[in-house]
Amino acid sequence: MMRSAQPADIPNLFHLIEKVSDFHKSLDIDRYNFLPNQGKLYEKWLHKLLLDSRHLCLVVDAIEAESSQLVAYLIATVESEIPIYHLKEYGYIHDLWVEESYRRQGIARQMLMKTLEHFQQLGIPQIRLNSLVNNAAAFKLYSSCGFRPSTFEMLLKCNSD
Repeated sequence: MMRSAQPADIPNLFHLIEKVSDFHKSLDIDRYNFLPNQGKLYEKWLHKLLLDSRHLCLVVDAIEAESSQLVAYLIATVESEIPIYHLKEYGYIHDLWVEESYRRQGIARQMLMKTLEHFQQLGIPQIRLNSLVNNAAAFKLYSSCGFRPSTFEMLLKCNSD
């Protein structure tokens, strides 16, 4: 069941946030060389995010044997653009994760479509996200939901001894 996250969900998100961090780190450690305990580091930010209804944190519960656990989440915020553009603000999707055993069931697509609907209702004219260049599954999903490539971030690791 997909729903908006509540403050009580935050500690239950930690293991999913760690999985996103580990996944990104496995694909590009230079870009995603995270501090330890990513989930815990999100805690204050998530509490603040949940207080503003313009931002969005969706979670998906799996109900199994009289207990429920979070198996997917999406975090999206409204961001301000710098004042050199006509665009004043945009939606930004920070994280999207679905546990492997729950993939290919349309959960990620449902969360994305709910996010697009949320931002459209707010009158947000543009939604952005970043995806690793070698994450073909994410690229396919985002493209099928109407996203297109825009910028191409490049990275150069400098030796700083």
